[in-house]
Amino acid sequence: MVRLIGKTARTRLLIALIAVSLCLGMGPFRFSPLYAAQLTPRALKVSDADGGVANVTYNVSFTIPALSLVGSVRIQICSNTSIVDDSCMAPVGFDALGATLSAQNGATGFTISAADSTANEIVLTRPPVMQPSTAADYTFTGVVNPTNAGSYYARILTYASSNASGAYTDAGGLAFVILPSLSISTEVPPYLTFCLGESITNFDCNTAAEPFSDLGNLSPNLASAAQSQAVIATNAGNGYSMWVSGTTMTSGNNVISPMPGGTSQPGTAQFGLNLRANTNPVIGQNAAGPGAGTVANNYNQQNIFRFQSGDTLVSALTADDYRKYTISYIVNIPVNQPGGVYSTTLTYVCLANF
Repeated sequence: MVRLIGKTARTRLLIALIAVSLCLGMGPFRFSPLYAAQLTPRALKVSDADGGVANVTYNVSFTIPALSLVGSVRIQICSNTSIVDDSCMAPVGFDALGATLSAQNGATGFTISAADSTANEIVLTRPPVMQPSTAADYTFTGVVNPTNAGSYYARILTYASSNASGAYTDAGGLAFVILPSLSISTEVPPYLTFCLGESITNFDCNTAAEPFSDLGNLSPNLASAAQSQAVIATNAGNGYSMWVSGTTMTSGNNVISPMPGGTSQPGTAQFGLNLRANTNPVIGQNAAGPGAGTVANNYNQQNIFRFQSGDTLVSALTADDYRKYTISYIVNIPVNQPGGVYSTTLTYVCLANF
């Protein structure tokens, strides 16, 4: 709010701050496999490592070490150990019965054996063929993860038979982890910075100067002038608008006419403002700063002054960095202007468009 009183101008500082939170999420995790002997290297990757999640993709990869007869591959998921010769305890909640084989590479020609597979075992079958040493991988979709967080184990075994019967040819085990997905949140509060003062150093609202400005004695021979400065910044996606409201200068029933838009004419009743560096009279500065906010056309013409309550003075269409505006006021009077203390109170409002 700016108050102009006769020979002085008073300014008020207005700052509006609004806060809201914005949450960002991260997840899921991918675990790193452990490697052991024989079928090496070997790995198991899952698309989602959160407990109890359905429709998860499991990718199993390993290298068949040497030429051998291969007719089936058994993939076991256990809760107790990766040692292939120990008993395997099925993890709570894990279910591969609805899994489908969506991709296979290296050693190919396999299908899932419904007769030999269980909830925690997938058996791949094909007619037995001699298989050269090769890197093989298989992708299964539609798997349900174990319910509980913790460590689990996979075993991979190859067989000469087509139904995973008899002694296994090659084998290997590995471990993986089911963990809850990790969410990271942070707060980026929407903000609007708006301050007003007779002068402001750089863009620091804390430096808004003494809120008094001397207009001097009004004279029909010379324009009286004063100025205010405003600093605005916001991260609002749709920018901001600042407008002015109030009346022209009055003293009781005596009025100094507001300017519809024109040059300073000493000896004529005039009250107006603009936001430019002017030469007649010498007052004001152009908008400055890293921001891109602009001055409304009616107030952005050098040496042309206007006052209309409710007019928008400046605006930005997007989030904007700090921008400083200098508001210049001029007052002219005719020789027959009645004496008195003329004053007005101007209120500046700035709203961000979030």
